Amino acid sequence: MEKEIVILVDDDIANLKIGRNALISNYEVYTVPSAAKLFELLAQIIPSIILLDINMPETDGYETIKILKAQPETAEIPVIFLTGKSDVESELEGLKLGAIDYISKPFATDLLNKRVELHLSLERQQRLLKAKDAELRGFNENLQQMVEIKTRNIFNLQISILRTIADLVERRDGDTGGHILRTQGYLRILLDAMTRLNLYPEQMKEYKDSEFIIISSQLHDVGKIAIDDSILRKPGSLTVQEFNEIKKHPIFGGEIIDTMMGNIPSDNDFLLYAKIFAETHHEKWDGSGYPTGAKNEEIPLLGRVMAVADVYDALVSKRPYKKPFSHEDAVKIISSGSGTHFDPLIAHVFEQVSNEFRSIYEEKAAS
Repeated sequence: MEKEIVILVDDDIANLKIGRNALISNYEVYTVPSAAKLFELLAQIIPSIILLDINMPETDGYETIKILKAQPETAEIPVIFLTGKSDVESELEGLKLGAIDYISKPFATDLLNKRVELHLSLERQQRLLKAKDAELRGFNENLQQMVEIKTRNIFNLQISILRTIADLVERRDGDTGGHILRTQGYLRILLDAMTRLNLYPEQMKEYKDSEFIIISSQLHDVGKIAIDDSILRKPGSLTVQEFNEIKKHPIFGGEIIDTMMGNIPSDNDFLLYAKIFAETHHEKWDGSGYPTGAKNEEIPLLGRVMAVADVYDALVSKRPYKKPFSHEDAVKIISSGSGTHFDPLIAHVFEQVSNEFRSIYEEKAAS
């Protein structure tokens, strides 16, 4: 096992000999008579510890330790001051500058060895702790990365499953292919515009992650899974009984999402938003909607926003029971429903961004 290196710095040759003889059996000892010689030696070797005399000509111990601590290569080397002084002020000055201890001269051989041994042992322990700390930090960082990757994979899997469910609903709903993607685009436009206009600021604070909300909106029609195909895809007008059956799909949607939430033991904000969309997108501002007849701000904000997006897409899209309306007619119908079917503030925002709705429809319909 290699001996640890000790450098002894003192302008008194006798002290250098005494110190070297005291330490040589346990350490590899280098002796130098001045700070200048110390720095020359440090260009070649880095010691485990430096024993530094305070009172030296030209550059004293205080100036020397300042230089040592200012240089990255030597800043971490522990320094013990050697001094013939015994005043408290001198000791405090040295400790402030970074010395770890004082050893009085003339040396007591056993005490010198014990003090050096003690501080080197402490330094080894500190290095070990630093290494373990770095190792632990690295482990924690790797663990955090693994958790983030795992979480992202689970989230992506959930999104994929929900997207598959949403696709299944669309395939059962006749000629409404692309409805979910388009309504997501409309929602993004409306929510961004509402944020810019500072509309409903207190409620919007709850929806900081708009992309998260937009993704959850794809389940707004999931309740249609429970509606019979003969009604869902009927070409022509529905009977009163058939329409009453269709009006149940928001309730069915809420029940389906409740079942999902019961099977996912984690943060359910995503499905909570989806449930709001599913249950409330057919409510109307004046209370004439379904399934509960909620009105005005009793209807959650997300339901009021989705009502505009959903109706616009239904108007401009071809359905088994109707031809598509033009964009201009759709805008007029929604504007005329302001204050009855739709939240008037949101309807006003829609009027300002309606051309962006047309772009979304044309883009998604073309694709």
